Amino acid sequence: MTDSDILWFVMRDLTHYHSKSPAYKMLDGLKIENFTPKVQKLVVRGGKRERIEVPFIHDLIFVHDSRLNIDPIVEKVPTFQYRFLRDGKRTPMTVRETDMERFKKAVEVTDNHYFYTPQEVKPDMIGKKVRIVGGPLNGYEGNLQKMQGSRVKRLFVELPNLL
Repeated sequence: MTDSDILWFVMRDLTHYHSKSPAYKMLDGLKIENFTPKVQKLVVRGGKRERIEVPFIHDLIFVHDSRLNIDPIVEKVPTFQYRFLRDGKRTPMTVRETDMERFKKAVEVTDNHYFYTPQEVKPDMIGKKVRIVGGPLNGYEGNLQKMQGSRVKRLFVELPNLL
């Protein structure tokens, strides 16, 4: 491995969880290929609820470039670091190209799961498959149903396998 080889390096992002400039955004701005698995999170901005994508593991990021290009960034940005092997030689962790492609595809193929509170359920969601998370019905799956003639907002889920 030479410093000019382009590899997938395993890196650390030590910025705070709510940082406005995490490493993946910095690298996107520098046009350096990077990957971090992301999840949907519900945040409140300006009084409105909004879903945003955030890294699943905040301090883990994979960077596809050479050490010649990454080293100056690591020297300049104290919160951006290599992850090293435990070999006593400070060898940076890398991931083989084929393994990284498989990992990226596996992350992209998995279903995106969204979590809604009863207040967030909209009429266009009627008929969608849902799974209850938390409470006495935790884990049950069913379809979101419409309640005819009710003035009170209720969440009605058909649970075919309950009884």
